[in-house]
Order: sequence, then structure tokens, then C-alpha cells
Amino acid sequence: MQKKLHRNIRVIYGLAFFYSFMVIVPVIVPFFMAKGLSLADIFYLQAVFATAIVVFEAPSGYFADVFGRKTALVIGSIIHGFGYLYLNFADDLASLIVFEIMVGIAASLLSGADLALLYDTQKEIQNGVDIEHSKAISHLGFFRSSSEGLGALVGGALVLWSFEAVVVVQSAVAWMCLALALLIIEPPYKKSTSSSNRIQISEILRHLFTSDPVLRNLVIAIPLYSLATFHVAWLMQPYWEAQGISLAMFGLLWFSQSIVVAAAARFGFAIERRYGAIFSLILMGLLPIVGHFGMAWAQGWIGILIGLALFASRGLNQVILVNAMNRRIPSEFRATANSFTSFLFRLGFITTGPVIGYLAQAQGLEITLNVLGLSSILLFALVMMPLIQSVKAIPQQLAA
Repeated sequence: MQKKLHRNIRVIYGLAFFYSFMVIVPVIVPFFMAKGLSLADIFYLQAVFATAIVVFEAPSGYFADVFGRKTALVIGSIIHGFGYLYLNFADDLASLIVFEIMVGIAASLLSGADLALLYDTQKEIQNGVDIEHSKAISHLGFFRSSSEGLGALVGGALVLWSFEAVVVVQSAVAWMCLALALLIIEPPYKKSTSSSNRIQISEILRHLFTSDPVLRNLVIAIPLYSLATFHVAWLMQPYWEAQGISLAMFGLLWFSQSIVVAAAARFGFAIERRYGAIFSLILMGLLPIVGHFGMAWAQGWIGILIGLALFASRGLNQVILVNAMNRRIPSEFRATANSFTSFLFRLGFITTGPVIGYLAQAQGLEITLNVLGLSSILLFALVMMPLIQSVKAIPQQLAA
């Protein structure tokens, strides 16, 4: 059994790798524009994607906790594969909306289950003992970001041929997720199947928001800091175009961003151990401020380089905050909790994404980036500072 569990971790890494291997992402904005969409339309399209996830996110995590994480991953992988297969035939806003709904449903099934499986597998290997700084979550973030970077290089090369070639390769890669999901072994965990033992959503929310001030602030910080670095991801490609960067360079630039995320995810725990939790949280909160204002005020390659600060913050968020939250959550509703934070993130994008898209379309990128910089300052004051204060209140200096 131990051998199978160790293989499980490698399979989950592989699933995360192929799910994140997005050859289309570094050229997604020009691809949509080639279909006749404006920048405002693209943000609206992503709001549709976020809405699909919001509708299914928390129920899908609950489904995974009750009926099994492997079942959720298999079903999600099937929908994911058919979604990208359908993209080969989508050529207008209406058909692209259908595509976004399909991959949104798939993402909602895949988002919380893989992380919960990884934690439960590692816990079973360690004979039921939780690990304070899980190397597995650090490695998972590294694999995801490295895959995204490698996919960016491949996508940047394929787009020189055609957008159609990019979509064909993406649809083929998507089916690898199903092949790996079928290999997963579900580790033992406290499964809420009977009516007497089934965990109620109200009980989960009570645990997340009332049991521990640090946990409550983490549940708030994770989606909001994910959102802080997500808006700009959809502005990057128009920003590169405005700086006179050719489409041929987009893959390499996206690869560079992914490497920064991967490096931050890989060394996030080392930074936290060496400099402390408080320093790590301050750094994570300041980087989006620097990145947004740097892109707004600087031009050319200087602005592009400063913008990498946003992706460093994303990498730190993926390991430090996510690991801190999962260590404070019982395994029987860990998938639900992870899906809930993703639900909050998507809900935030539904309300703010179209506004940012309209602002960028009507007022330009410089004003939009300055607005995002100001929002990052407010985020630091209203979200990060309370988290820092709650960590300081812990009697023994535990990692955040």
C-alpha cells in the first residue's frame, strides 16, 4: 500500500502538470481577438467562466468529499477533454461561451479534489501525522508553474504556424488528465457518507470563520490575493502589444512569468523558515503594489520586468497561504474548504473582471494599472495586516 501511495503523489503531480500545460494561454488574448472579440468581451467571457465555476465550485468540493476525490477527478477530466475538443469548432462569442462553461465545470471538479488527495496521501504515508511545511504542496506548485512555462514555450512556437495548431495540440494534451486520473488510488480518509456522519456546509463554514482567527484571515486572504494577480494576467498580452513586443515573443515572456511563479513556490517555505512568517506575509502583500504601479509608470522592458513582482506574489500565495490553511482543516472536508476559497476568488472576478475589462477598453492600460495598484494598497491594509496581527498573536511563532 505504501508503494501505491508514493506512486499516487507522482500521479497527482502528473495530473497537475498536464492540466497546467496550457499552450494556448500565452496567446489567448490575440486568439480571442482573432475571433472578433474586444478586450471588454474577453473579460466578459472570463466572467462567464468564473460564473460556471461559482455555480459548481462548492458543490463539487462537497461531492468530492462525500463520493470520493478520484470520482470527481475522473468526471472533471472527461469534461475538460471534451471542452478543448469543442474549442476546435468555436468561432464566435456564443460558441466560446459554451466552451468556457464546459471548462469551468471541469475546473470546479478538479480544483479542490487534487489538493485534498495530495494532503491525504501524504498524511497516510506519514501514518496519520500532518506535516507543518508540506514539501508536497511546494512541489505541486512548482510542477504547475513549470508546466505552464513549458506550455508557453510550445504555444509561442506553435502560434508561428497558426492558432489552429495551438488549439489542436491543446485538445490532445487535455485528455492526458483523464489517463492519469484513472491511475489514482484513493487514500483512506474520514468519508462523510452516512446521514448521521455527513458534514453540513454550515459546520464547515463555522469552522473556517470562527474556530481560529488565523484560519479566518487566511480564507479571506487567499482568494483576494489570487484576484490581485489574476486581473493583470489578462492585461499582460495587451500590455506587451502596447510596448511593441511581437507575437513571437509572447511564449517566451509567459514562460518567464511562469518560472518566477515556480521559483517563488519552490522556495517559499525556505524564505518563511529563514526570515519568518511576518516577513513572508509583508513581502507577499507589497509585491502586487510594486508590480501594478511599476507597469503603469515604467515603459518597455523595465515595466515588463517590474511586472514579474506580481507573479512572485502569486507563487508565495500558492504555497505559504494555501499550506497554512490546509494544515488547519480536518481531512473530511478539506476538498470543500479548498473549493470554497476558489469559489470566493471566482465570485470576486465575476464582480470585478468586467469592470476592469471595460476600464481598460475605455480608459487605457495605464489608468487601469494605477487603479489596480491602489486596490493592492487597500488590500494590504484591510486584509494582509489583520492576518499579520493574528499570526503575531500566536503564543509560539508558528508559520502562517
